[in-house]
Amino acid sequence: MYIVLTAMLALNVSSDVLDGFSEVEQGVSHSTDNATSRNEILFGSLADFASRNKDKGGVWHNKAKLVKAQADSINNIIELLKLEIAKEAGGKECDITEIRSPENIDAASTVMLSPVNRKGEKLRKLIEQFRESLKTMHNDSLKQKAILSILSTDKTAGRDDVKKNWEEHKFDNKPAIAAITLLSQLQNDIRYAEGETLSELIKNIDAGEVRVNEMNALVIPQSKMVMRGSNYIADIVIAAVDSTQRPTVSVNGATLEAGQNRYSVTASGSGEVKYSGIVTVDHPDGTKSEHPFNSSYTVIDPMATVSATMMNVLYCGIDNPISISVPGVAQHEVDATISNGTIKRHGNGWIAHPEKAGTETVITVTAEINGTPYQVAQHKFKVRRLPDPTPYIAYTDAAGNPQECRNGAIPKHVLTSSNGLNAAIDDGVLNIEFNVTGFEILFFDSMGNAMPEMSDGRKFSQRQKNAFKRLGRGKRFYISNVKAIGPDGIERNLSPLEVTIQ
Repeated sequence: MYIVLTAMLALNVSSDVLDGFSEVEQGVSHSTDNATSRNEILFGSLADFASRNKDKGGVWHNKAKLVKAQADSINNIIELLKLEIAKEAGGKECDITEIRSPENIDAASTVMLSPVNRKGEKLRKLIEQFRESLKTMHNDSLKQKAILSILSTDKTAGRDDVKKNWEEHKFDNKPAIAAITLLSQLQNDIRYAEGETLSELIKNIDAGEVRVNEMNALVIPQSKMVMRGSNYIADIVIAAVDSTQRPTVSVNGATLEAGQNRYSVTASGSGEVKYSGIVTVDHPDGTKSEHPFNSSYTVIDPMATVSATMMNVLYCGIDNPISISVPGVAQHEVDATISNGTIKRHGNGWIAHPEKAGTETVITVTAEINGTPYQVAQHKFKVRRLPDPTPYIAYTDAAGNPQECRNGAIPKHVLTSSNGLNAAIDDGVLNIEFNVTGFEILFFDSMGNAMPEMSDGRKFSQRQKNAFKRLGRGKRFYISNVKAIGPDGIERNLSPLEVTIQ
């Protein structure tokens, strides 16, 4: 009815029409009060159930509190906006029940569409937030669609076919009584959406209840792989069991302690161990039902796998990645020690750092099983000194790719642009950089006389660079007395390089 009255206003705003709006506003407000009372009853039911069964009803009660808080907040804001429009239309002494100038078409625009306060836009955003919050609480697509429709804030085309924002369409050039009636209807829509959602939450309390017509005995072991000397532990349960009436469990003819369903036995020997039993359930009518079960577990000897991820030896003075695992035991329950150096966790693996070369080192692995530590393995590794690295001249080719000259020919312009000499172990297994501390270059004059020039640390000295510029195509020079220090702190004399100018 209020939509028809709104349309009639476009033709003529008579006193009868304005009176009609007043009657509609009163009817809508009465309907909203009834919806509010109904919602209070629904919310009270949820709160009462949650107080009696927090585990089952608590989550739905919390959702209901969120819905109620949002609905109450929007309702209170709308009520203040209605009062503000009434006062804007008829003066500060006016209230919603008696508007002195109900035909005033500026009051609603002033309150709701002011570019300073933007109260209409803020109200729209609150409704959109409320709508999106409710959408996640409905499993019924039809109800979800109905709530999205009734709380829609989409743009709407006016008589000039120009789409307007929700707040402009609702409140631009509307008589004060019409705007107040529209806001009252919005309050009613909010309470309706709140009530539908509360009803859905109440239904969800029992939605997770499973109605069963079959019961099966289940064996749930902590692990089917058991280390000799440790305990095999399994939970034996009946599906859909009544928590107030515990079944009786017997395994291999022996009955477990009353009310218990955990079977624990010390594992001995090795191999597969089979067992069976019966779960007996007492029913309210005094009858009993028996549910047989059978299962098995495997007993294994203490073991562990330990391997160096680089190779079968450990190198002194560097971090050696190690992989350690114990079948059936979580990584955080595995520990390791080393007899020569240190070992520590690194991500999902370990890092071993031996201190002395030429000796064996022993890695001892322990595992915590059911709260008790067990030594499960010891592995020996040979510790070697790092091999000598290879010196090389690093440069960049015409395509911008890094290159290395370890022996052989090199373009003259590339040589003069290089900074100096590097050294590294780069054999596909070890990839370790060394720090070159100095080297000597032997040049030869036209008479074959050797002219040595010393470097500036790892860099070519200026005298070496000047000598490079004097070399012609095909000329050779030798880099010798190369000294380098690796991560193990040992200084080495490296093999010389023979280089030819292209």
